[in-house]
Amino acid sequence: MIYILDHIGNNIRGQEMAAVHTTTVNQISIDDNGDHIASCSDDGRVVISGLYTRDNDQNLNFDRPVKAIAIDPSFYKHGSGKQFITGDDKLILNEKGFLNRHKTIILHQGEGPVREIKWRGSFIAWANDNGVKIYDMTSRSRITFIAKGHSERADLYHCSLYWKDDRTLLLAWADTVKICIVKDRTTQDARGLPSRYVEIVAMFTTDFYVCGIAPLENIIVVVSCEKDGQNMEGGRLVSKRPHLQILEPHMDTYEELSNDAISIRGFEEYSCNHYQLECITEENLFYIVSPKDIIVAKQRNQDDHIAWLLDHEMYEEAMVAAKQNEHELKKHTYQDIGRQYLDSLMDEGDYEEAARLCVKILGKSKEKWEEEVLKFHKINQLKAVAQYIPTQDPVLSPAIYEMILNEFIQCDCEKFLKTLKEWPPTLYKIENIITATSEKLDRDRDNKILLQALGELYGYERSFDKALAIFIRLKHKDVFTLIHKHNLFNSISDKIVQLMEFDKEQAVSMLINNMDKISIDKVVQQLEKKPSFLHIYLDKIFQKDPQLSHKYHGKQVSLYAQFDRPKLLPFLRSSNYYPLQEAMEVCEIRQLIPEQVFLLGRMGNVKQALHLITDQLGDVDRFVKGLLQNIGTHVDPIILINRIKLGMEIPDLRDALVKILQDYHLQI
Repeated sequence: MIYILDHIGNNIRGQEMAAVHTTTVNQISIDDNGDHIASCSDDGRVVISGLYTRDNDQNLNFDRPVKAIAIDPSFYKHGSGKQFITGDDKLILNEKGFLNRHKTIILHQGEGPVREIKWRGSFIAWANDNGVKIYDMTSRSRITFIAKGHSERADLYHCSLYWKDDRTLLLAWADTVKICIVKDRTTQDARGLPSRYVEIVAMFTTDFYVCGIAPLENIIVVVSCEKDGQNMEGGRLVSKRPHLQILEPHMDTYEELSNDAISIRGFEEYSCNHYQLECITEENLFYIVSPKDIIVAKQRNQDDHIAWLLDHEMYEEAMVAAKQNEHELKKHTYQDIGRQYLDSLMDEGDYEEAARLCVKILGKSKEKWEEEVLKFHKINQLKAVAQYIPTQDPVLSPAIYEMILNEFIQCDCEKFLKTLKEWPPTLYKIENIITATSEKLDRDRDNKILLQALGELYGYERSFDKALAIFIRLKHKDVFTLIHKHNLFNSISDKIVQLMEFDKEQAVSMLINNMDKISIDKVVQQLEKKPSFLHIYLDKIFQKDPQLSHKYHGKQVSLYAQFDRPKLLPFLRSSNYYPLQEAMEVCEIRQLIPEQVFLLGRMGNVKQALHLITDQLGDVDRFVKGLLQNIGTHVDPIILINRIKLGMEIPDLRDALVKILQDYHLQI
């Protein structure tokens, strides 16, 4: 029976070829188009059957066992001659001749049975007991002979031939492997040699017997049996498993890239000749054929690699491989692998890593994000995923964000405040979070973090007065930013003292820079009960422009006297808007002699000023130059001159003495 299977082993019903032979089918051959099958048998019959048409079917009897057959690859073409090659003790070319009569041409004979034939393009390769020969159909001549290269019996170790392409022949026989290339001669040979010849580019001996050979890009695949291929078990010899190996061929040596033992039904009873290897090079599919099993082998692809990684729980490596080879994957996707990894992390309790992974695998899917967040919620792990939840592209349902914020209100106030500042307030309903925060504060009134969060929420709600009241209460650094940003100057007219208590420098700077919004009178009124703050405020205004606060200069005399004595005398000299008598009384109470001297001088009471200098101040040196120039007739000059220390340097002393003498003469 000949069965027709598809590439993955499904039997094509209705295409079985029954009763075409009466005994063992030795070999089958198919044309390049897959339209015709040629088969040969020990019954001496050769049958050519069309799968889609019976027009070219042939059934021939050679009256002797036929061991090998090869159909013309172009048999399906019209006018091809419908050729095929058979092998018994001769190599015979069969074709249709004149009037469709069957015509035979003996291509070779006399070297024992032909056991293997392979035909591709213009070249036919066949093997007999001596070696392998190649026949050129174009020149109708044999172009080479390749010696067997080993001493094993040809009937026990069959020769495997495979055309990799139109010019490259793979040859494996017992423990010998050769790779041969058909080349054209560049010049005409005077000896009449064929125009083509064969060059062996790789040749080596193996540690095993090769049962079949096929190409895999620039390397080769072989089915092999161990040389020591039998063990004694239960008093009988039992064969070992065959192997599928991948080899990198070189001249005189090879490198084994892969080696897999294959479990085939009945392998214990089989020898080398029971196995063969076929392949479909376009799909990199390899068929290991045995008496009871056909095993399909294919090169591992990225899906296989990822499946292996997943089986070994190497999820991160699997994700990297999926990302790098996305276009090659047919069974796996990056997202599916990520989901498996995510489930694994959740099962292991590694919630932080699981949350971080969500960013990679959930992407921009709102539904997937919401589904996953609810999973974290069920196991009380919202805290782990919160920092990774998207706030744009996609934006999740407000309920998701509110659920997380409510969780933090109850369990982690610092995380709640941090999240509030990071998330845009448009993500959730602010009034719902304000309500939840206020309820929590009712039970925890001293919680400053929650109070600050409430202030932030009021700001988001544009209830700036409420936000400002909270920030001032907390002495929060953002108070002044909030006032400036939202122009809340009307709201702080009764909170100036609190602002000063929080940060005098910032408060005064803000008040002075916004006098058009908060008048000096209103500020002074607020600060009356806090003289130290009032002094700082009025002093800054005086430094900016003395005219702005001239109506309060009288008040500033006592403020300077109380809080900043070194600035009092410069202030008295600079301003003309304070009452002299009131200023004098302040200085007398505090016994500020230099200031009294100045004020007396300004009031015209020079005589009393000079007496203060000489009698109470006791520091003539400090005023000696001025006294010498202005003493006149108010004080006896001799008293002053006697108080000048010996060696004291006095600028313009001569002129001062001349003036004293002139005044004295004027008085006379």
